[in-house]
Amino acid sequence: QVQLVESGGGLVQAGGSLRLSCAASGRTFSTYGMGWFRQAPGKEREFVAAISWSGSTYYADSVKGRFTISRDNVKNMVYLQMNSLKPEDTAVYYCAAANSGSYYYADRYAYWGQGTQVTVSS
Repeated sequence: QVQLVESGGGLVQAGGSLRLSCAASGRTFSTYGMGWFRQAPGKEREFVAAISWSGSTYYADSVKGRFTISRDNVKNMVYLQMNSLKPEDTAVYYCAAANSGSYYYADRYAYWGQGTQVTVSS
């Protein structure tokens, strides 16, 4: 069982930066792949970024070069550094944990956090 709690969301102007954090409970955290998804009003939840248990990273094309995912297996934390934010990045951002499989698909993730709101003003 893994419990996830996101933090770090907020209101930022376009071009600004935010760092999201995800605190995970559970002794087996280091064995999970971790992902960030987001959901804007009226839209489906979409993949943002993921990091495997070994540190390989994956990004959606829309955020590549602007966002960076990282993890700290000692602190049981996952981070999403978001730079050069755009109004279209506005969404609720969710942290999730996956046992295995393709990290791009939400149905591969067994555990989800409650989400944190990110709002980018133009």
